[in-house]
Amino acid sequence: MARVPGYETNRIEFALVQPPTTTPGSSDDVDQDAGASPTITLPSQPASRGGTRTQGAPVRSRLLRQVVVLDVAGRLGDVIEDLDRAVELALAEDPRGVVCDLSALPEDAEPGALEVLATAGRHVRDWPGIPVGVACLDPRVQETLAAHPLGGQLVVGPSLFSAVSAMLATPAPEVERLHLAPHPTAPRASRDFVTRTLLKWQLDPVVRRASPAISELVMSSTVNAGTDIDVSIAWNARALRLAVRDYRPRSPRQRSSATGLDGPGLAVVGGLSRAFGVLPTADGGTVVWAVLDAARPHPPTP
Repeated sequence: MARVPGYETNRIEFALVQPPTTTPGSSDDVDQDAGASPTITLPSQPASRGGTRTQGAPVRSRLLRQVVVLDVAGRLGDVIEDLDRAVELALAEDPRGVVCDLSALPEDAEPGALEVLATAGRHVRDWPGIPVGVACLDPRVQETLAAHPLGGQLVVGPSLFSAVSAMLATPAPEVERLHLAPHPTAPRASRDFVTRTLLKWQLDPVVRRASPAISELVMSSTVNAGTDIDVSIAWNARALRLAVRDYRPRSPRQRSSATGLDGPGLAVVGGLSRAFGVLPTADGGTVVWAVLDAARPHPPTP
């Protein structure tokens, strides 16, 4: 079976990518449909080990009604590593959903490549607030994904329209955001922000776990990156996601060894959350995240 970069069998996943070599904001990154807006730039990727790259971009990203669509060209086995990486880059932007459009692929998709594609469901397993899906008319692909333990987490439809529509029909997460400078007071400011938000959402019991978790995530980002950071808190389907994005470009060696957390911080976040990890961003930074169980005891006050 082909190996997914950054995928592990446990719940702690650290994504590994190469640095961007293309310029964000190019015209190729804009969906020309009405209402579309610029979306992520997919950095170029070296040839996979033991294989060669197909000519042209194997995965192209565009935005359709707040859903990132990843158009895939070529044989799935040749582009699966690019596609797995593109899904992670897309998720780092907090879209409404991510759809892998396989409409242009040959029908004879390799079983190993389908196995790897199914593991994209790990993202939904850990954080259901951003659905990930596949648009493909081939019934064999649909059946293979549905039968896989992680593939069953994916939204699978026979067309791009059906997959996007299914995603837009799911409840959108509640989200609050805060921008912070790399200052010693940032961890405290993030704790206050998370506490206020959880009280507003009537998730009071989660405060005692979420407050130290966000503090560790912010401290790690401010110490390791030294850039401004964006803090976000989101709630969906009885799960709470804390995320911190930094803007420090990293070298390939730094990316291959970075976990986003180290020392006592790793143990603290691991003990407070049901899953945590790191996502790469298209500008070279990272998003460190943690997901906590967060059942709401009472409906929110309007």
